[in-house]
Amino acid sequence: MLGRWRGKQFFCCLSLFFLHLFHSSPLIPSFPVGYVNAQLEKEVPIFTKQRIDFTPSERITSLVVSCNQLCMSLGKDTLLRIDLGKANEPNHVELGRKDDARVHKMFLDHTGCHLLIALSSTEVLYVNRNGQKVRPLARWKGQLVESVGWNKALGTESSTGPILVGTAQGQIFEAELSASEGGLFGPAPDLYFRPLYVLNEEGGPAPVCSLEAERGPDGRGFVIATTRQRLFQFIGRAAEGTEAQGFSGLFAAYADHPPPFREFPSSLGYSELAFYTPKLRSAPRAFAWMMGDGVLYGALDCGRPDSLLSEERVWEYPEGVGPGASPPLAVVLTQFHFLLLLADRVEAVCTLTGQVVLRDHFLEKFGPLKHMVKDSSTGHLWAYTERAVFRYHVQREARDVWRTYLDMNRFDLAKEYCRERPDCLDTVLAREADYCFRQRRYLESARCYALTQSYFEEIALKFLEARQEEALAEFLQRKLASLKPAERTQATLLTTWLTELYLSRLGALQGDPEALNFYRETRERFRAFLSSPRHKEWLFASRASIHELLASHGDTEHMVYFAVIMQDYERVVAYHCQHEAYEEALAVLARHRDPQLFYKFSPILIRHIPRQLVDAWIELGSRLDARQLIPALVNYSQGGEAQQVSQAIRYMEFCVNELGETEQAIHNYLLSLYARGQPASLLAYLEQAGASPHRVHYDLKYALRLCAEHGHHRACVHVYKVLELYEEAVDLALQVDVDLAKQCADLPEEDEELRKKLWLKIARHVVQEEEDVQTAMACLASCPLLKIEDVLPFFPDFVTIDHFKEAICSSLKAYNHHIQELQREMEEATASAQRIRRDLQELRGRYGTVEPQDKCATCDFPLLNRPFYLFLCGHMFHADCLLQAVRPGLPAYKQARLEELQRKLGAAPAPTKGSARAKEAEGGAAAGGPSREQLKADLDELVAAECVYCGELMIRSIDRPFIDPQRYEEEHLSWL
Repeated sequence: MLGRWRGKQFFCCLSLFFLHLFHSSPLIPSFPVGYVNAQLEKEVPIFTKQRIDFTPSERITSLVVSCNQLCMSLGKDTLLRIDLGKANEPNHVELGRKDDARVHKMFLDHTGCHLLIALSSTEVLYVNRNGQKVRPLARWKGQLVESVGWNKALGTESSTGPILVGTAQGQIFEAELSASEGGLFGPAPDLYFRPLYVLNEEGGPAPVCSLEAERGPDGRGFVIATTRQRLFQFIGRAAEGTEAQGFSGLFAAYADHPPPFREFPSSLGYSELAFYTPKLRSAPRAFAWMMGDGVLYGALDCGRPDSLLSEERVWEYPEGVGPGASPPLAVVLTQFHFLLLLADRVEAVCTLTGQVVLRDHFLEKFGPLKHMVKDSSTGHLWAYTERAVFRYHVQREARDVWRTYLDMNRFDLAKEYCRERPDCLDTVLAREADYCFRQRRYLESARCYALTQSYFEEIALKFLEARQEEALAEFLQRKLASLKPAERTQATLLTTWLTELYLSRLGALQGDPEALNFYRETRERFRAFLSSPRHKEWLFASRASIHELLASHGDTEHMVYFAVIMQDYERVVAYHCQHEAYEEALAVLARHRDPQLFYKFSPILIRHIPRQLVDAWIELGSRLDARQLIPALVNYSQGGEAQQVSQAIRYMEFCVNELGETEQAIHNYLLSLYARGQPASLLAYLEQAGASPHRVHYDLKYALRLCAEHGHHRACVHVYKVLELYEEAVDLALQVDVDLAKQCADLPEEDEELRKKLWLKIARHVVQEEEDVQTAMACLASCPLLKIEDVLPFFPDFVTIDHFKEAICSSLKAYNHHIQELQREMEEATASAQRIRRDLQELRGRYGTVEPQDKCATCDFPLLNRPFYLFLCGHMFHADCLLQAVRPGLPAYKQARLEELQRKLGAAPAPTKGSARAKEAEGGAAAGGPSREQLKADLDELVAAECVYCGELMIRSIDRPFIDPQRYEEEHLSWL
């Protein structure tokens, strides 16, 4: 108990610390605490009266309004109809009455199309909105109609459908009217008129003052009828097989017993019933019945089986109002008020409180008020006297209803009617939260407080003082959910505080066996809080502090759970490794497949579960970088045990053979593993890698050093071969196997000298080391480059000639064959030289004839005008033209030689026969300088060696472009 008390003391101190942070730190913005409530427009009254600018020609005897259609009777014989959408186009209809009958009442249906006029002479007239003709209803004659119940479900512009009619004799009839007009003998508008029921009071039949027929959402029909003192309810469905949609079945159910009714003994001599319907053609929601004792009002519930009326209350008339004094004349019902019409005023009473909110007196000059009606389609109220008509506008009736519901502690309704006013909604929520707190419903109170703009510190302290940690957690959690993304500091503190609350509660419950169920429930709530997607962003931002709290409480289970939710798998794996649960750690790594975590924890896991870890590596395949796993493998394989090396080799072989890794580090490490643990696989790997030094992926020098250190000579020989160090390969191979050395000696195929040298090494080794003459002779036969004379110096002096007899004979035969080949080649060369001499002799005697009209093949000018060349093919060129044609096709060094000869020839003096210069020239030539004739001969050798059109020069120029690339642009522009 002492430990638990200390835990609570620590929790309270920590909570106060959080409150201090929220309240005093200038770096932490506090929560909003209220709204700016500014009145932007002037408040207008709910009920606004307006007198219609209308002066009747006669006194108004009756007025009805429906669906924006207004009908009033003037005097005894005039009917005025006004479409309020076109008020400047009134319609007058004459009733055509010659007797003294007056209008008793008028009834207009919900569509504004069907108008009934009840006369005091027990006659009823029918007028349709689309017609001007007043049609009497013959079947209705003899009945003084007091009320009509319209059929809102079936009534249309052309037909009323089945309707109910109440008379002054207490009878209820069913009737139907049609607007169709025939000829003189066409059908009457009243299709039928039959009695259904008679309403009685204690003294007998009583007038039917009001009739309302409605249909509920479940298809049931109900009728409410009132007399002077009673309100009757008829509820039921029409029996199958009866007339379609009529009321006969509904009233037939009450043939043997009276319907349920409410009775009030006092009487005005009449009564009136009003309904409130939110939308046209929907079920009514409330009613108000004006009778002798007051106004009975309440709600209508169509789902109740026994009675439609609920929440009934009676508003008693004030002093001076009622029977015998100033009787009320009419009542209309709005959403939250009923308006009572007296002779000189209108009083509006709130149906929620029963208080009078409006007393609107009328001037005496208009005369006494007669009646008041409501247009359900527009919500306007109409009152009239004999000389004036007034209209009431209802504006924002529900504006202050929330206050009334708030005072009644009906918070749900109060919130509903101030939902669009945040300041009022906040007031309602704060009042509801205080109410729930006083009622000790702390969780509900916390939920409401979280939605208000009250001071955060004040609310938190209230729950702390009441020791309601659970409610405080609910409050903090909902506050957290309402934070904006920018409020990171508040979110961090709230998440930390909530974590501390849950951990403290779990710590207090963990040791109590009686609270096991509560402990499990709290744990599930805590986990739901940690895993909530709505709080994920805040929890992620606060994960460091939450981990510290979990660690301080020693709650490793939730620390792992939270780390998994935050996808902090590194912490989860570290936790499993600390508790030596290596397989669980590997399972987490394999499930989430994060390469970085594999790199970090592989050095630990490979020491305990190497085979399973390597299996996981192989399963991930190319997602892992094998280079980053080499340190773990190196540490693991340093023990040198066969199992350790085999697991490392297994993964490296997978990387090389399956993944096709080309990284040098991986291949070098695999080589080192082979050299230490599997020497048999080393040579196979090297041979599989190939003999091209540019295609192997391992370091050749490292491989050579590694194989030499571990004494793998055959592997060294292979590496020497890849490095093309054939001499070293043969020297090392001779220490292992002569056949291997022979294979190495044949590798340099293009270098015969090197091959011969290598084979001599093998022969010397065989003769001097092995002293095997037969093997030496076999080597001699294996390599055609070796001769017997090359091998003989290696043999000792005591070896007899018999050992070399066959080899010497073979060598002599080869030499003889070679001498014969040389003799044949010499004879062929001599014959070829003789043929050339004969051709030269013939060429010296050949000549060509040049005609005066012959022209140069290049410039097409006469040939004899300048020095020229004549070729055997028949082409003739001027000397300078041939020079220009030959020059581009000559190599660079010949072009340079050509320029030098031209320069020297131009500098040499022209010879003159018998002159001193000729002698000097001859003397100069004799002195060693080239003569002019020699220079011309050298020039002819370069230029006129062959025809420029028929010789090799033309063949070599086949791939040259016709236009010099350097002059292409110039040539191109010249053609434009």
